Amino acid sequence: MAHTTSNPKIHEGRNLKRFRELLSLKQEALAFELGEDWNQQKISLLEQREKIDSDILEQVAAILKIPAEAIRNFDEDQAINIITNTFNDSPFGNSTNYGPVHSNPVDKIMQLHEEKIALYERMLKKKDEMMGRLERLVK
Repeated sequence: MAHTTSNPKIHEGRNLKRFRELLSLKQEALAFELGEDWNQQKISLLEQREKIDSDILEQVAAILKIPAEAIRNFDEDQAINIITNTFNDSPFGNSTNYGPVHSNPVDKIMQLHEEKIALYERMLKKKDEMMGRLERLVK
């Protein structure tokens, strides 16, 4: 039933918030990506939960483009290893990198910013569509 290997220091909601903030993604944007059942307040409540339902955690991780295990297992001691592995695109769990870094962290950051801009553009388009519908309803 309960995971005997779980780390009592791990707070999945707080971890989610850390990764979301590292990627400069607002709660509203995450809610938008999760669907119309979500809003900023629900994301805030989610980030206060010590344990997050597995299906929601998987969806959020996919949106943030990070492994779900990063949210499940993140603790302060492992932070550098996770960030190093993410930026190196290493398929292995190695925390030590003796060779040259093959992928450029700046390229990775630029890609994330481009994706964030695309998300905001989709949100604005949806808002404009909603405003258009409201205007037609009022008339």
